[in-house]
Amino acid sequence: MLFSRFKTHLPTPEEALKGRPEPDFTVPARHTVLGNPLLGPYPEGLETADFGLGCFWGAERKFWQADGVWTTLVGYQGGHTPNPTYEEVCSGHTGHTEAVRVVYDPAVVPYTALLKLFWESHDPTQGFRQGNDVGTQYRSAVYTHSPAQQAAAESSRDAYRTVLQNSGYGDITTEILPAEGRPFYPAEGYHQQYLDKNPAGYCGIGGTGVSCPVGVAKADG
Repeated sequence: MLFSRFKTHLPTPEEALKGRPEPDFTVPARHTVLGNPLLGPYPEGLETADFGLGCFWGAERKFWQADGVWTTLVGYQGGHTPNPTYEEVCSGHTGHTEAVRVVYDPAVVPYTALLKLFWESHDPTQGFRQGNDVGTQYRSAVYTHSPAQQAAAESSRDAYRTVLQNSGYGDITTEILPAEGRPFYPAEGYHQQYLDKNPAGYCGIGGTGVSCPVGVAKADG
């Protein structure tokens, strides 16, 4: 995925591309697998979680396969450029990471279970890369939507850090930050549910094989 243009330096707001007030493209109305709308407002009682764990094609599939997930969509988050394009994100000059927005029913799947899936589906110790995918847009990230999510994400990180280090891995590099002030910009339509439309398409997602000791007991999302 555009390997030649990856960057490993996060730009400052002053260095970032200026972007645009509105996106240059439209997002499909519905999820190709789950059938539900991609964009909100979402039904009452559902909650939102945002994760970055490498190439968002494979990452999104991990979450839409989980019980209790109502819809998923991929986009760009954690950067400075408003309404970026994929090419701009890949240039390294927006500061965004490839992210998956997960809209879920906490009565069916608690946030801690989503965190467990997140941690076990990638290697969170690799910094600005995920396997052969190198660049700031592949960094590991959790963007939280409540103090409860923030506390759960930090607690799960601390628990997983211990078992990873005991298994010979380095320290976790995942950024865990509030989603507020870090808008999620949906990606272009062809990226949405990419691996449903292209079952043999590229997927760079792969975990460490080390189990994360969270997500068993139900917790508030």
